Amino acid sequence: MARRPLLAFEKPLVELEEQIEQIRQLAKDSEVDVSQQLVQLETLAARRREDIFSALTPAQKIQVARHPQRPSTLDYIQLITEEWYELHGDRRGSDDQALIGGVGRLGDQAVVLIGHQKGRDTKENVARNFGMASPGGYRKALRLMEHADRFRLPILSFIDTPGAYAGVLAEEQGQGEAIAVNLREMFRLRVPIIATVIGEGGSGGALGIGVADRLLMFEHSVYTVASPEACASILWRDAAKAPAAAAALKITAPDLLKLGVIDAVIREPSGGNHWAPLEAAGALQQALLQNLDELKARSQSQLLEERYTKFRRMGRFLESAGSSVPESAADASDAQPSGADPALGDISLGASDAGS
Repeated sequence: MARRPLLAFEKPLVELEEQIEQIRQLAKDSEVDVSQQLVQLETLAARRREDIFSALTPAQKIQVARHPQRPSTLDYIQLITEEWYELHGDRRGSDDQALIGGVGRLGDQAVVLIGHQKGRDTKENVARNFGMASPGGYRKALRLMEHADRFRLPILSFIDTPGAYAGVLAEEQGQGEAIAVNLREMFRLRVPIIATVIGEGGSGGALGIGVADRLLMFEHSVYTVASPEACASILWRDAAKAPAAAAALKITAPDLLKLGVIDAVIREPSGGNHWAPLEAAGALQQALLQNLDELKARSQSQLLEERYTKFRRMGRFLESAGSSVPESAADASDAQPSGADPALGDISLGASDAGS
């Protein structure tokens, strides 16, 4: 059986997993009843895994978010939708494989789904450009979003990218313009938009499909203006200081919930989504359906006004008693946002209260 790639802080689990596998094999070969020993070891492994993942540092959460077996956009789409038809091309001669999209059915609701797509191995990552979309990818996403607006289909976007592709060709083809147009045009769409950070949300590459009425985030995902490695290289001229940069950037879900950048945190299974992808997909589906039901109850004018207000308030702070508090957090109501886990943050933000 192929072993799951382990992160450095997961190594304490290796010995226990090997013991469990050896006992299972022994029981299979000798027909000895070892159920009690298995239960004890599995309980210990689960407890140890929970202890490790409940105390991850921001730098360790980045490793989890980048794990090669963490479920991707296509994985989630295939698990949460009843039907799914991928659509290709930006109608300008490009079909970027790093950003995929199409139409599907979530429960009884037809939706348009778009998202960054990474690969499982080196060959697939090269084909997908490691999830870094080109201008054609963002123009394809905009074409699909305009399709959704025309036919009144809610939009679900899945963010998982280290950033937009920064190559010379991408710049020649108008990378900055493509992302800027998406930012502008997403504000006028008359349908509900829900974005979810499923892994790594990096820089403008994430924002290009991230203007949403609700921004959800998995517990061990990260969302950042620049990668900690890039930040450390800029500030200290030393990429080795990336862990310090990660802590300073406030890129984790609990931090961003408190700051008002995101609206809800989706709890991950013990050990992260790569340990239990089916359970992760179930949690995502439940959060999407709940938020979608709430947004569908709003009129078009309400959606547009609340979306505009949400982003206009980002970055505004109140100075109080020598400390800075996000204005949105100071004004937030006591109600917990849909899909949020009370243990992951005390600040609750509705669609119209969120800010950054």
